Amino acid sequence: MSVKSITSEPRRRARNPLAALAFVTLLTGIGAGLGGMLLALLLHGIQHLAYGYSVTHVISSESFLEGVTGATPERRVLVLTMCGLVAGLGWWLLYRFGRPLVSIRQAVKSDDPRMPVVSTIVHALLQIVTVALGSPLGREVAPREIGSVLAGWLSHRAGLSVEQSRIMVACGAGAGLAAVYNVPLGGAVFVLEVLLGTFGWKALVPAVVTSAVAALVAQFGLGNEHQYLVPSLTVSTSLIVWSVVCGPIFGAAAWGFTELTKRARAEAPKDWRLPVLSLLNFAIIGVLAMHFPQLLGNGKGPAGLAFDGNLTMALAAMLLVLKVVITASSLRAGAEGGLLTPGLANGALLAIVLGGAWSLFWPGASSGAFAIVGATAFLAASMQMPITAVVLVFEFTRVSHDFLIPVLFAVGGAALSFHACAKWVPVLQFSAGFNWGGAGKAR
Repeated sequence: MSVKSITSEPRRRARNPLAALAFVTLLTGIGAGLGGMLLALLLHGIQHLAYGYSVTHVISSESFLEGVTGATPERRVLVLTMCGLVAGLGWWLLYRFGRPLVSIRQAVKSDDPRMPVVSTIVHALLQIVTVALGSPLGREVAPREIGSVLAGWLSHRAGLSVEQSRIMVACGAGAGLAAVYNVPLGGAVFVLEVLLGTFGWKALVPAVVTSAVAALVAQFGLGNEHQYLVPSLTVSTSLIVWSVVCGPIFGAAAWGFTELTKRARAEAPKDWRLPVLSLLNFAIIGVLAMHFPQLLGNGKGPAGLAFDGNLTMALAAMLLVLKVVITASSLRAGAEGGLLTPGLANGALLAIVLGGAWSLFWPGASSGAFAIVGATAFLAASMQMPITAVVLVFEFTRVSHDFLIPVLFAVGGAALSFHACAKWVPVLQFSAGFNWGGAGKAR
């Protein structure tokens, strides 16, 4: 069932549909690339100013984790408290005075795929600002929304059909993802696998072109760099067997994380409670960050440490528990953001724990290798995008293609486990509740 149009304005048809589609495809790629680049520069600029590191060079060799660790504990609390104020007041005002938001998935199914321009831009900027200040949620939704709102507007102006407009809105989202993370193939596959559910030519060509153009445009401001600098890693028999054995564990953990965040987001307030809960939530995160600066941000820091092999089992376990808790609490408080990089970090941290225990009995694989495989499996299951997750992690890290074997084993096991949990856990919960109710009546 499609979503109702946000406007009654009649749609005009293009005189030359093919030329109009080509024009919109090119402009969407360019616009999404510029949007992703500007959002990334804004994010880096706020990070550097908030935590006072490398302030003379917005794009520098010093990472966010290094900058946060170098800041005083008191400064972390102050910045996170400010984050709570921005998040709480910002989203409360948006919900109160802005037009109702339309998600990308809703737009792709709508009779009029346009999204409200001003509200969507404000929503995206709030995500970027709060993640820059230390929110544990992901920043990838913001550039996707900017790309989609642009694509929807261009498609309407060019007179594309509803079907073409839906495809272009999805392509705008993929192009935004490609731009901000420099993942042209990952952006295109995300469109085809996740948003449209087809690899047909009508979707394939614009998805590939928009993502490639966006990534190229963004490189002018962000450089041709990948997200994680991973040391040389090798595949061993121990790692392959571990991938087969532990893949289902990552799927079950991803299902639990997905259910937790889904419920937290569904229960988030949109009234006066939002600023109150948001301020309290982020102030508590700031206190935790006094001792665990790795918690701040979208999860890139912990994931990078895991890929480098710079985490102990104990620290990885502690960070994993805290990351899950603060991610859910931030959504429950009303903050918005993605779950791509948080999911990647959770998988990497869980892999350090499971891999460390495995190595006690069968050594031979590095902790970084475990983290690469685990991060991919968890991301694939938690976001229901196995192909996209594999492509993204390989573009994020540029690891050897030898890792395809253990990664695919783990992703396959995680996907099966996730679907088994989604199918059988509710049944078991219902059965258990029914039996308890019957036992209660018998007594």
